[in-house]
Amino acid sequence: MPKKALITGVTGQDGSYLAELLLSKGYEVYGMVRRTSTVRYERIKHIQDQIHIIQGDLQDQTSLSRAIADIQPDEIYNLAAQSFVPTSWNQPVFTGEATALGVTRMLEAIHTVKPDTRFYQASSSEMFGKVQEVPQRETTPFYPRSPYGVAKVYGHWITVNYRESYDMFAVSGILFNHESPRRGLEFVTRKVSYHAAKIKLGLAHELRIGNLDAQRDWGFAGDYVEAMWLMLQQDSPDDYVIATGKTHSVERLLEVAFSCVDLDWKNHVVQDARFMRPAEVDLLIGDPSHAKAKLGWQPRISFEQLIQMMVEADLERLKNDPESVV
Repeated sequence: MPKKALITGVTGQDGSYLAELLLSKGYEVYGMVRRTSTVRYERIKHIQDQIHIIQGDLQDQTSLSRAIADIQPDEIYNLAAQSFVPTSWNQPVFTGEATALGVTRMLEAIHTVKPDTRFYQASSSEMFGKVQEVPQRETTPFYPRSPYGVAKVYGHWITVNYRESYDMFAVSGILFNHESPRRGLEFVTRKVSYHAAKIKLGLAHELRIGNLDAQRDWGFAGDYVEAMWLMLQQDSPDDYVIATGKTHSVERLLEVAFSCVDLDWKNHVVQDARFMRPAEVDLLIGDPSHAKAKLGWQPRISFEQLIQMMVEADLERLKNDPESVV
């Protein structure tokens, strides 16, 4: 009997890479999507016929309980969330409902319907926010600087709480920024790779961007979903920081991306105050030594390889369809 896995947020960047990974390991994969008028399947269309798509919503307890009862999953990966930090200031209550309370609803559904299901919660480096130590590790105190970060802290601690209260196999992966050609255009790495490609092809002339000094620990999403899977294969549940341990500024991101298309970013980039955050997170850099020691995990793709991969994918996409924004 193949293992069964349920992925919330299967149509997102991480969900699509994780579904691919689990299929390659012989899993029967179920992907939960919300019933909306515009469900977008672009990231999973190449594997859509290999996975089971089911309706469900983290804001609807009954749909979660029913899904678990019907599927009887061995593993659940909770990747669904309102996941864009700037949006969380405009939609703080919705962010709390989906990103915080949604975790509780899923945990409660597991606890009441199938308590031996192994659960993965997608925690975030944004929980560290105004960092209390550098680099950040599993024991670093949280100091979130956005409604998104606050909601993720709730989701993280409620996962710990259910683990300790009900002896559930529930883990959190504290993932630092992870990117890919499947990243949404609202995220800075993809915004940069997309515009570098557009400018190279003569389809645009400038890129407007916010804080050039902000530093992030950027890795490849394909590497990071492997860490999620490894966490659920352990003998006992634990939480792990997943990161590269290296940091790069937005300015360095621009430099690498534009050099991939033989352009000088300084000739095309305009700093724009509209893209500054109300409360900035200046330096995020993770210490992945616990994951390396316990899971045997480490990133394979370097920052430079990642950005090149993204720029080349956007060049190809735009050459085939100049209107493409996926």
